[in-house]
Amino acid sequence: MERYTCLRICAVLLALVHLANSFYLPGVAPTEYQKDQEIDIKAVKMTSVKTQIPYEYYSLSFCKPSGGVRYRSENLGEVLRGDRISNTPYILKVLERVPCHTVCRAIVYPKEEMELFAKRIQQDYSVHMLVDNLPAATKFVRFDKPAVVQYEHGFKLGHMEGGKPVIHNHLNFVIKFHEATAEHYRIVGFEVQPFSIAESHLTIENDVCAFKSKSKKDIAAQVVDVSQEGKIQFSYSVVWEQSDIKWASRWDTYLAMSDGQIHWFAIVNSLTIVLFLSGIVAVILVRTLRRDIARYNQMDEEDPDDAVEETGWKLVHGDVFRPPQHARMLCAIVGSGIQILCMVVITLVLACLGMLSPASRGALMSSAIFLYAFMGLFAGYFAGRLYRTLKGQDWYQGGVLTASLFPAIVASVCFSLNFFLWAKQSSAAVPFTTMLALLFLWAGVSLPLVTGGFYFGYRKQAYDHPVRTNQIPRQVPEQVWYMQPVASVLLAGILPFCAVFIELFFILTAIWEDQFYYLFGFLFLVFIILVIVCSEITVVMVYFMLCGENYHWWWRSLFLSSGSALYVFVYSLYYFTSKLEVEGFVPTLLYFGYTLLICFTFWLFTSSIGFFSCYWFVRNIYGAVKID
Repeated sequence: MERYTCLRICAVLLALVHLANSFYLPGVAPTEYQKDQEIDIKAVKMTSVKTQIPYEYYSLSFCKPSGGVRYRSENLGEVLRGDRISNTPYILKVLERVPCHTVCRAIVYPKEEMELFAKRIQQDYSVHMLVDNLPAATKFVRFDKPAVVQYEHGFKLGHMEGGKPVIHNHLNFVIKFHEATAEHYRIVGFEVQPFSIAESHLTIENDVCAFKSKSKKDIAAQVVDVSQEGKIQFSYSVVWEQSDIKWASRWDTYLAMSDGQIHWFAIVNSLTIVLFLSGIVAVILVRTLRRDIARYNQMDEEDPDDAVEETGWKLVHGDVFRPPQHARMLCAIVGSGIQILCMVVITLVLACLGMLSPASRGALMSSAIFLYAFMGLFAGYFAGRLYRTLKGQDWYQGGVLTASLFPAIVASVCFSLNFFLWAKQSSAAVPFTTMLALLFLWAGVSLPLVTGGFYFGYRKQAYDHPVRTNQIPRQVPEQVWYMQPVASVLLAGILPFCAVFIELFFILTAIWEDQFYYLFGFLFLVFIILVIVCSEITVVMVYFMLCGENYHWWWRSLFLSSGSALYVFVYSLYYFTSKLEVEGFVPTLLYFGYTLLICFTFWLFTSSIGFFSCYWFVRNIYGAVKID
């Protein structure tokens, strides 16, 4: 019966994965345009995989709109991502084909500006634009897989040709549209084809340009000469293409960049690990523990004096619930992990339901931050009740420590990195007003919720322990090598990491290579598997500890399941050296700074999973034996 129940649960989870990856809400209602209606092309930012430092579009002296540059108000997630959405001089009219049009008069750039253009081109910067909230993409064909068309986000600012930087000063906009009703059109695709055309190969008359040669191979490129001032003419053309793509499916081009087969392989790999661990736990719980409990209870009934000669986990019953050292810090770590865990669960559920679509720019990060603040109530409650159980005295200090532990570390690292972004004049540098808003969010929402929850949790009755604690601590015998603190943490962290490392690759690619990540159905299933693996491996390792008569499991349970965070950091090192081409001190510092924060966050919520699973396990096994 249990087997069929497990099969039904797996079937439901797989159905949810399919549903989450095939259905999403675009985030906004479709906008319908009429013929000759004007549409603005908006600039977002410029990014580079090599530097990881984004810049706003007008950090370079591009042509500006005649009415001046206007910036759109961004949400919190957009600001933290470095988006600075502004208008551009590119104006489109629905269904109006533009063979060639100048953006503005040719600009004469000083030597310093030409050097900046050349530097950004050498650093492989891409420009990101929007039309109808749809990001620009560059189409290309993979040579290793013929006839497979893929898209790259944005378009390159330029390229190197013969060792010289060449700027893409002519953009061919390909707008794909779908006719919803008669004379009403919806935009379903936005491609950009960048070209480099020297001004001498253009004829210009009344802002209308034409190519002197019909063959693009005969047109000379616009070289960026850094030895002197230079003249660059920017131009564009527009092509409208009718498409059968429905408006609801227009994001499929961007979201279909990942290989789904690899994700299914990751799921199968993770499920194999879960089944392996579940078998071990079943052997321990069903066979070993049941046999131990039955033997202990039988010995107590026949001859209680013989129980003293027994070895195993029952011998430490008088010390297993002894409050650990630094109980306040332990409760703060557990509470912080609970807060992150609740935030992750709700965020993944919302994402699986399609409420955090990429069309809603910055929604994912904004939701995560606000949910973290409001989940402080649960963090404080569980941490406060645990603090009372461990005989803590000052609940207020415990609540403040729980509320400030994770935010203080994140704020310190981000504030330090922000100085380097300010020095680089990057759009990713968080403005001072945004810092104040985040500070008020913590002080006005998170801190009161955590301390309030801590107070109510502390006022509740402490968790019941099935055995009393002896006054004199028992001496812990010498442990085998694999149960030493470092060895046990390294061993326990392998399996949780193996369950997530394939999905971790796609997450790192989305973060550092400017890709969209939207396979939240797979991610949610991997997250459930991670919770199961962390719980099971921690229970197994703590059981071995208790069998070795080592009752110091409180802190060890935090580090056992969270030891996988160390492997996440090691994998990030491998990813940095083998997959990325990061250049410079500041980009390297940014990578490792944010990577440490990711690993610390991963450590916190996996540690809380391991702790509570062990706490439940220890209370149950000692409650099942008869102890005088």
